[in-house]
Amino acid sequence: MAGLTVGVRSLQDPPLGDIMKRIAAFMLLVVLSVAGLIPAQAQRISPEENARQSRKAAKQQQKMLKKSGKKQRKAMKKSRKAQRKAIKKANKNSNHRTR
Repeated sequence: MAGLTVGVRSLQDPPLGDIMKRIAAFMLLVVLSVAGLIPAQAQRISPEENARQSRKAAKQQQKMLKKSGKKQRKAMKKSRKAQRKAIKKANKNSNHRTR
């Protein structure tokens, strides 16, 4: 009797991977059934909510444009400063050599 094995596959010692697959499949089934219980009307966005989201997106876009413009101005200012410095250095070197 000690060497007796159970003939039902589900009662035998299944590999760990099979157990994980079964758990994942069960969880997916639970999630899908809960999502199906939510009424379709609750999933729709009201016109007011849509307008609010649009305003928020527009505000975010303006913020990003302002930020990128500021970075661009800063880069241009830095470039102009570097050009002035290079010209000043070149003039200094050319004046120094002629003497």
